[in-house]
Amino acid sequence: MRKYKRLREQGASYFFTLVTHERRKLFLEAETVELLSSSIATVQERHPFELAALVVLPAHLHALWQLPSHDADYPTRWRLIKERFTKAWVKRHGPTNPNASRLAKGEQALWQRRYWEHLIRDDEDLGPHLDYIHLNPVHHGLADAPKNWPHSSFAAWVAEGVYEAGWGSDEKPQLPEWDRSFE
Repeated sequence: MRKYKRLREQGASYFFTLVTHERRKLFLEAETVELLSSSIATVQERHPFELAALVVLPAHLHALWQLPSHDADYPTRWRLIKERFTKAWVKRHGPTNPNASRLAKGEQALWQRRYWEHLIRDDEDLGPHLDYIHLNPVHHGLADAPKNWPHSSFAAWVAEGVYEAGWGSDEKPQLPEWDRSFE
């Protein structure tokens, strides 16, 4: 079996999906989403990147990043975000009772070890990924429209004029076939 190799390109935009360990619903409370946001902001200070889009759902998140022109190191950023969030969460809630494998590696049981990344190739690739991010709460039955989900970058994109405020409310936009692979 060949080792999995991530595609890394300096200055690129990437779409990510991160899932909690055993799909545990960590992000039900706004306070926990704020811990994540704070962790992202802290990592951005030392390892800059543009967080172009984000949606946080109870057991997973989707994000779209633009990396600096000289940098392709998104794995370090995600590792640091996950570590920082985990430390803050454990401090607030206590340890998670990790299994022996995680315990041996000094890990808690908050995140799946791996995550999905996709290199955004062009504007035609960007649009469907933005739509997917913002429609995800509707897709999972958590909101009846993107504007009604509080843990999303949708309002910022409406303010930029990319979406109308009512987008995705009545008629659900068609997403590409790949959207089923992120569930």
